[in-house]
Amino acid sequence: MHELPHGDVVTIVRSGPPTRDEYGNDKPGPPIEILISGCAFAPRSGTGGSTELTDARDTVITGFTLYAPYGTDIRATDRIRVGGQLYEVEGLPGSFRSPFTGSTGPVVAALELVTG
Repeated sequence: MHELPHGDVVTIVRSGPPTRDEYGNDKPGPPIEILISGCAFAPRSGTGGSTELTDARDTVITGFTLYAPYGTDIRATDRIRVGGQLYEVEGLPGSFRSPFTGSTGPVVAALELVTG
């Protein structure tokens, strides 16, 4: 999959190289932001679409799918900003290249937005 001509621009938010605290322990470095253009962003349907928890507070977990151009480096530890919302990457993203034709598909990442 090549960049989608009418796709969205999303931002990968990733921890930067580790630094050390005053005790010599590693700590995550300041986040770096990587802009990716030509993406598609869609709500998930079915059981992965949305869950509502109503124990002590109203919590809604909503699932989305991100389709990014083939070769995009998305990691399970990344967060993805779409518009003003910051989503967690759920699991490992995947992609496909046909061994018969060499054609490629998008990098597909499951995202979650937790509110409440």
